[in-house]
Amino acid sequence: MIEPIRLIPPLSDEVVASLKTGDRVLISGVIYTGRDAAHKRLVDLLDKGEELPIPLSGEIIYFVGPAPAKPGKAIGSAGPTTSYRMDPYSPRLLAEGLKGMIGKGYRSPEVKAAIKEHKGIYFAATGGAGALLAQRIKKAEVVAYEDLGPEAIRRIEVEDFPVVVINDIHGKDLYEEGVLKYKKG
Repeated sequence: MIEPIRLIPPLSDEVVASLKTGDRVLISGVIYTGRDAAHKRLVDLLDKGEELPIPLSGEIIYFVGPAPAKPGKAIGSAGPTTSYRMDPYSPRLLAEGLKGMIGKGYRSPEVKAAIKEHKGIYFAATGGAGALLAQRIKKAEVVAYEDLGPEAIRRIEVEDFPVVVINDIHGKDLYEEGVLKYKKG
């Protein structure tokens, strides 16, 4: 079995270009969380020419609305949210320097084109494994939009957070490739 690729954000164009669909990746370091309501607010700030509450350059956003943390834990169950809900906002954030997105499910043609154009990457985390994924989150703090509750933007520190590359800068899509491989089967 091939060893997973280990990444520490922020990600450079060179690192992103080296990733291919199907690569298994372990992320350690700081990433941010955000879902559609937070994404809308970020894009609204960009449209107004205002400063964002988080850095985007080279960063990764995990599409998650975690459950409340139990005593002694950094975070509650933290499974990925369906990514298409962020599709209206992702191209703009990629254009501003966002490098990685973690979620589940297909992305729109517009997002896939923006991934290629701006050298981004889309990872999938395993849906239904929120409790297990939460074990990889060592620290979490709300850094913006606390009024959104679980959808607030959090700065989280992860250790060996497991993901798979779904869409790469070369225009490949693991979901589409999987369907074709199955049909040929």
